[in-house]
Amino acid sequence: MKKPHCSTRGSDLLNIYQEAFIDHFPLPAISDFTTDKTMTYGELARRIARLHLFFDAAGLHTGDKIALLGKNTPTWICVFMASITYGTTIVPILNDFNPADAANIIRHSEARVLFVANSIWEHLSLDELPQIEAVVSLDTRKILAERTRHLTSFVKNLTRKFNRIYPMGFSREDIIYNSRNNDDLAIINYTSGTTGFSKGVMLTYDNLAGNVGFGIESRLHYSGSRALSFLPLAHAYGCAFDMLVPLAVGSHITVLGKTPTPSVLTKAMAKVKPNLVVCVPLILEKIYRKMIVPMITKKQMRWILAVPMLDRAIYGRIRAKLVEAFGGQFEEVIIGGAPLNPEVEEFLHTIKFPFTVGYGMTECGPLISYTPWRHFIPGSAGHLLNGIMEGKILKENGEGDQGEIMVYGQNLMTGYYKNPDATESALEEDGWLHTGDMGYLGGSDGKTIFIRGRYKTMILSANGQNIYPEEIEAKLNNMPFVAESLVIDRGGHLVALVYPDSDEVKERKMNSLDVQAAMEQNRKELNKLVAPYEQVSVIETVVEEFAKTPKRSIKRFLYS
Repeated sequence: MKKPHCSTRGSDLLNIYQEAFIDHFPLPAISDFTTDKTMTYGELARRIARLHLFFDAAGLHTGDKIALLGKNTPTWICVFMASITYGTTIVPILNDFNPADAANIIRHSEARVLFVANSIWEHLSLDELPQIEAVVSLDTRKILAERTRHLTSFVKNLTRKFNRIYPMGFSREDIIYNSRNNDDLAIINYTSGTTGFSKGVMLTYDNLAGNVGFGIESRLHYSGSRALSFLPLAHAYGCAFDMLVPLAVGSHITVLGKTPTPSVLTKAMAKVKPNLVVCVPLILEKIYRKMIVPMITKKQMRWILAVPMLDRAIYGRIRAKLVEAFGGQFEEVIIGGAPLNPEVEEFLHTIKFPFTVGYGMTECGPLISYTPWRHFIPGSAGHLLNGIMEGKILKENGEGDQGEIMVYGQNLMTGYYKNPDATESALEEDGWLHTGDMGYLGGSDGKTIFIRGRYKTMILSANGQNIYPEEIEAKLNNMPFVAESLVIDRGGHLVALVYPDSDEVKERKMNSLDVQAAMEQNRKELNKLVAPYEQVSVIETVVEEFAKTPKRSIKRFLYS
């Protein structure tokens, strides 16, 4: 079965970067928000060329693995781009992995060189990484450890060697990146999902080209546009749309390098004024709760949602406040990585805030579906990418037209690295991927995705009805004193675990009995909003926030 694909193929990808770096040579490419230092496209290409010399000296060849472990920085981006333009396979590791998990991934990936932040290297050692030949600091670019001493010496003399190779200075004419085969392995991206087991997703140059090509053709970024990178670049979502697409078209990326709290983000947005905002739901929901909810009473909220055309002035004031919070000059906010709270989504749609919800997976590098905000259907997860991705519904264990969402196309991985059992479980013989998400296809052409919940988290009631805990949690999360929640099955009864909103509890000077009483009232109100078979028996409070993945999804396996 032939995969659909856009006009950009893996064999074209490096030529796109070559031309982008040449065309935008003197223009800003990457800025560090913390230090306020900026690197031009010419400087980026120069640093990539220096890294290529280092790779040569390290004896790296096409397909050899380079592990990359640290927070988002301009140097992190340089190493990533140097790897894919050289032909090695990059293994980006999420900064939030604990050292033991990170070490397991490094060993499993068979990486030969490790680029790492100094603060992380303090908890690792060369002895526990037998295949690593050299460790390089992302902070100082010096050798932290190696099996032999020749690379330490090489790095000390790298500038002299570089100047001998480019005696007239590094110029546009020196930027030459050889094309790769479509099926060459570009990235092994280890997932950090909610099931607790990291799998190495193998993404080819063609998989990257599908995502990058779509970004270019859709003008998500464009020459001279501004991007604020605050999602983890080691995750496929941030990697594709905060880095790979912007660099392919000549955008100016500002790397935040800090935890994206609402206050930090608001300041950064005001300074950078991005033309596109790519974020996860939690960030938008926090800004909504901290900035918008205090502006309006619950009575006004019910009135706005019930009679959506009565007072345009109210909508305008609220929308303007939100637009300002994101810098004021963006075309749209793209939300992905997890479901958006339905109440928040309905409110944003009512006030005509320019947002859209996309859908993807690491296994698709990541994009599966997207719709521009003006055509977005509320409650959906976007339209399957035309000419790139296809979808169908596996109705086993489903209801009516609903079932597990299956996808196929150019963006789809080749499998999980050194894990044939997981690959066989995820991919059908004809290449279709089990997404693990339950939903249906709708819209005018039947290609818009609507998601109900995860197949693995779906609970089967005693009467055989499918219960999607995410839908119950979305309602509970909007209730008083609830910061976040998790609905689980315990002996045939639904139990809601709740982490209370500590700010609200302190403000009201509530003790534990007050909190319990409030949660019981929430339970009664919640059960009025759900079907009889979805009713919650008890709400239990937890004292700490739920453990989460880097894209802020709760690690459910820890609480089941």
